[in-house]
Amino acid sequence: MKALLNWLGHRSGLGRPLSAFLFDPIPGGARWRHTWSTLVVFVFLVQVITGCFLLTGYSASTQTAWESVHFLQDHTTWGWLLRGIHAVSAQAFVVLLALHVLQMVIHRSYVAPRELNFLLLLALLVLSVKISVAGWFLPFDQKGYWAARVPLNLIGLLPVIGPWAQQAVIGGADVTHLTLTRMVAFHTVYLPATIGLFLGLYFLLTHRHRDAIPAPDNDRDQPWWPHQALRDAVACAAVLAVVLFVVWRPWSADGGRGVELMAPADPSELYPAARPEWFMLWLFEFLKLFPGEREFIGAIVIPSLALLLLAAMPWLGRWRMGHAFNIVFVGIVFAGAVGLGFRAWNKDRLNPEHQQHRARAHATAERARQLAGAPDGIPAAGALSLLRHDPFTQGPRLFAQHCASCHRYAGQDGLGATPDDPPSASDLKGFGSREWIAGLLDPERIATPHYFGGTAFSNRKMVKYVQSDLADLDDEEKQLVPKIVAALSAEAGLKTQRELEARDEAVIAEGRELIRSDTFFCTDCHQFRQPDEDATAPDLTGYASREWLTDFLRNPA
Repeated sequence: MKALLNWLGHRSGLGRPLSAFLFDPIPGGARWRHTWSTLVVFVFLVQVITGCFLLTGYSASTQTAWESVHFLQDHTTWGWLLRGIHAVSAQAFVVLLALHVLQMVIHRSYVAPRELNFLLLLALLVLSVKISVAGWFLPFDQKGYWAARVPLNLIGLLPVIGPWAQQAVIGGADVTHLTLTRMVAFHTVYLPATIGLFLGLYFLLTHRHRDAIPAPDNDRDQPWWPHQALRDAVACAAVLAVVLFVVWRPWSADGGRGVELMAPADPSELYPAARPEWFMLWLFEFLKLFPGEREFIGAIVIPSLALLLLAAMPWLGRWRMGHAFNIVFVGIVFAGAVGLGFRAWNKDRLNPEHQQHRARAHATAERARQLAGAPDGIPAAGALSLLRHDPFTQGPRLFAQHCASCHRYAGQDGLGATPDDPPSASDLKGFGSREWIAGLLDPERIATPHYFGGTAFSNRKMVKYVQSDLADLDDEEKQLVPKIVAALSAEAGLKTQRELEARDEAVIAEGRELIRSDTFFCTDCHQFRQPDEDATAPDLTGYASREWLTDFLRNPA
């Protein structure tokens, strides 16, 4: 090592500063608690390196941001790993800085001459949260968009400059392409450069004031190389192993790896299950204590006072009672943050409505990725247009909005929720299928809430016909009912029954004749495959097919 330093010093003039860094004695020798500075720098460098690679494939606009991240996540070799390491390292950066603050307070490493070290560390902690929030926006998915809207809205609460600052950050009155461009600039240029500068200053000051670190008198001094270097390397390897473990997610039930990519952001559709990252859940829960106009107190006043008190700790800690106060205060803050974070997580875990929103969001995200990965690819209008024109996505939403006040789908509103009011019309899950029609013609089931039980027709002709005429058939005639079921279900043309109907062509043909027969006299009320001006009940021609449903919705009468 010394030979290398001599060569480097002769060629570049850097030998002396490097030698001082490597071989100047550390008071008390190598210690694990001295690894914090190296860990913080290491995790930041991991973010920078992975971020540079991610930036080469990212496109900042509302129509290409999600799309470029989707390509990286799902179609680039090891792209999910690269994005996962970057995201989890950002979380680790915040946690390590917070723990480093706690460690400095406990060991009284913030008093003179290390006041600037502590203030720089506090500034780094604030900047780490800001760069993380800016990063939430970049995938431009539902989770990141709605989670980031909260801190962006809080900017507007700042006195005097709030509205101006909010508009300057967003780039206008609402989120547009310019918002993403500014977030990219904050996340990849301005904030990283500031953090890098502060880290450099912090590292230099840490080395400069190394002699001020409290150490037992009986421990001998040791140089950084190789004693402390080995501990730093082991600590960095351990943190990297934890990051990789979290990215790999071996506990995931769906086998997913990396970090989540939800559906493309849709400003017109609220995402009620949006939450900040786990290390910010405590603030999410804390703000609930200050509803309405008092939100300013919880979002601005109390955090500002807490930061000012933290910044004053190097001077308060000069006295023994002041140091004790600092430890108690920081302990209360950390315990409160952990407690509030756990409370928020546990409330969401036990909230069925929240879990329904999450399940629905994950289903929509999976559908978005399926559509984006289809052979036709993503149109110029962006992946959001795929969801907006997707029947499997919009159908349940329209059902919940326009149909679920009367009907149910498997007992729910189509989106997984159960309405409070009882149904006043039939349950439409499996509508048109053989199973559904068989239940409709079952004397035991037709008057249940699944069919006519909750409607105004529960005592009308159809129910009476099934419960009396069909119920009174002899055994031989009852054996013919499944053929009517097959024939009527075939009118729907369901894709799921094509093979079955191809095999049962003869049964279906016989069932059609039975519908028109005098034994069952269905056509006394219904029209079926030929005009009937005297029909008083729904037309059974094409019953439950796409065309039949379209005509019915346009003209229910």
